Formats: sequence, C-alpha cells, structure tokens
Amino acid sequence: MFDMGETLVRDDRYRGRWADRLGVPRHTLAALVGAMVAGNRDNSDALRLVRPGTGIDAEYRAREAAGRGEVIEEQDLHADVRPTLAGLRERGPRVVVAGSQTVRAGVLPRALGLPADVVATSDEGGVSHPSPAFFARLPDVLGAAPEETVYVGDHPADDVFPAKRAGLRVAHLRRDAWGHLRAADPDVVAAADRRIDTLEQLVPLLTRGCPGTRTLPGERNRGVRHLTPGPVSVGRTRLIG
Repeated sequence: MFDMGETLVRDDRYRGRWADRLGVPRHTLAALVGAMVAGNRDNSDALRLVRPGTGIDAEYRAREAAGRGEVIEEQDLHADVRPTLAGLRERGPRVVVAGSQTVRAGVLPRALGLPADVVATSDEGGVSHPSPAFFARLPDVLGAAPEETVYVGDHPADDVFPAKRAGLRVAHLRRDAWGHLRAADPDVVAAADRRIDTLEQLVPLLTRGCPGTRTLPGERNRGVRHLTPGPVSVGRTRLIG
C-alpha cells in the first residue's frame, strides 16, 4: 500500500500554491516548513506563522472557491512512480494507493490512470490518517491480512509507526524532509522491515518466490530485508493539510 503525498506525489508545486495564496515568496514558506519538520511540529504550523489565526479548513474552501484548489498532474508524480507500480502489478502483488487526502485528491490520480488496483483517500472512507481507524480499515480495502501487506511511506509518525502498530509490514522511504531527517532514528530503523531510497527498489524485493523476511547478504547490520509478496500500499498526509 502506498501513500500519496511525497511518497508518490511531489509537494513542491502544492506548497508553492499555498505561498502564492498567502502572499509570501515560495522559498519563505518552504523554509518555514523545513523549520517545522526540524522542530517535530505539524507542517501546517508554517501557514499559521505566515498568517496567525489561519483556519486550514476555511483556507481550503476559499482556495477551491477561487479556482486554486487541489491539482495533481503528471508532472507532480515522482519519476519512479509509474515504473514501480507497473512493475509490481506485473509480478502479482495487489497495488493500493491510500492516503490522508480529500475526496477530490482521490479523483485526480484516478484520472491519471495510475497502474494501481485501488486508489482511496481517508475522506472517502470517513476516517483520518494516521488514526488507528484508518489502518484498521486497510485490510478490508486490500482484501488481505495485515501481516501480508507492505505499507510504504516516508513519515515516521504518520506512516511507519502506526502501520507497524496495526501489524503491517513497513518499508520506510527516505524521501522528502521527514524521510531524510529521521532515516537514522533508532525507532524508525527498528520499526521498518525495509528502508529504501527509491520506490523502484521494491520491485525485486516483492516477488512470488520470496520465502519470507530474511536479511540480505552483507547487510545484516542495516536491517535490510526481503519482504514477503502481498498487497502493496503507499500512504501519507500531504505536506500542508
């Protein structure tokens, strides 16, 4: 299972549109978001620093009304997304994209024709990510047991830890600020069944002939393991809301 924000979809244009909406240079908002990440704070706090008292939900509605709502186009996908999803589907695993997004954010990637069996968002399911309820409902979406599911994401608090608590197998992706900043965190290393730098590294790992989870030769000290094939899911919250 794959998350959308930063796991599959780049957030730079998304952040840029927020900066334009708030009337600040794009690099200013990007720097503030980086500061929030370094301080282990919610990314949306960057918006409140720029405009104190900002109501995120109200701003979403105002952006939609102004014709500046959510947009996900081909250029917003990371370069490894299509070859990875296609490669996994060719080898058999069920591929699911599920993240903390609005109903509209689920419609947009479907319109791109991503090679996935299911594209679902938290709003469509009436639950929030990374709540326990979100992860508890994943087996129904996937049609598989938690231990047969590999959850791929970059955010420790939103992806790695809650997925692990729900009994899923976890692949931590070193991508975006959270993925890189916390990559060497002992808790993240301990929770992740696999740590990857690109999505394409999943394809040779998730094969039908893989007998189970085992350490790769020569990498016993890095916690790098093969993963048993099964449904693959990717998920994470968008950068700002």
